[in-house]
Amino acid sequence: MKMESLLKRELNTVRLKQLGYAGGGCISQGQSYETDTGRVFVKVNHKNQAKTMFDGEMASLEAILKTSTVKVPKPIKVISLSDGGAVFVMEHLDIHGLNRHMATLGEQLANLHLHNEKLRDQESKDAHTVGKGPGQSEIQYVSRFGFHTTTCCGYIPQNNDWQSDWVNFFIQQRLQLQLDLIEKEYGDREVRELWSKLQLKIPALFHDVEITPALLHGDLWGGNIGQVEDGPVIFDPSSFYGHSEYELSISGIFGGFSTAFYTAYYNKIPKASGFEKRLKLYQLFHYLNHWNHFGTGYRGSSISTMKALLKQ
Repeated sequence: MKMESLLKRELNTVRLKQLGYAGGGCISQGQSYETDTGRVFVKVNHKNQAKTMFDGEMASLEAILKTSTVKVPKPIKVISLSDGGAVFVMEHLDIHGLNRHMATLGEQLANLHLHNEKLRDQESKDAHTVGKGPGQSEIQYVSRFGFHTTTCCGYIPQNNDWQSDWVNFFIQQRLQLQLDLIEKEYGDREVRELWSKLQLKIPALFHDVEITPALLHGDLWGGNIGQVEDGPVIFDPSSFYGHSEYELSISGIFGGFSTAFYTAYYNKIPKASGFEKRLKLYQLFHYLNHWNHFGTGYRGSSISTMKALLKQ
């Protein structure tokens, strides 16, 4: 009952009726409600870092929403709970498994990834037009890698401090952070030794690759996609500006995306030279992140990926 009165107060609604839609992933529990102003979906998490996690998700949804490229639930509000947890209220969407709109999702995701590059080109064009200058558009080109706030991949906070160099960003603020957690928890000597060799080889994987920061969903696996009546929808983002190739790495681990999706995506953003090797590197992040979330069941995949990268 406490939750109901909190929601009524925070959403300024008299009507608050639970609907049959409930859901939950590995991290949070969710429930849909009917309110005075329509349906909402409410996620609840009682962990201490829940507010950080939900603030990051809200900022991610807002950023994707502003691009008008791919549908996401509209975020409404993050509410702190007295036990240190938090609640995240967003628009309720009647989401079903994605089947009909796979190719559309591929195309729309590519549009999301190209959005920042298009802003750059537009700003450059406007700079040469009399009377036009920066600040004309609500969203401006982002020239660095990172994000304006912390986002969490699962419940682990990511360091999104801005960097101008993608390779440094990915090594220090993605892989190193995960490896530090593994070192602290497991003190795994084999991983330590492999990493000391691997980090020296990573820059060579990016030889001659030009990377424009792209706004990413950040955790795009099969469980975070679906469809509504008129097209695809993505949710549970963990956004930042990064290399567009990173986005496709987790889908290769857990599947859930058809050939039509990839074909439509690569029609707009063709694979660059060395793509497959970099994909393995990006998958390493997700194996390490899963090891840190779910335990040593992911140790084998992490180690074999590091070894495979060292052989290349």
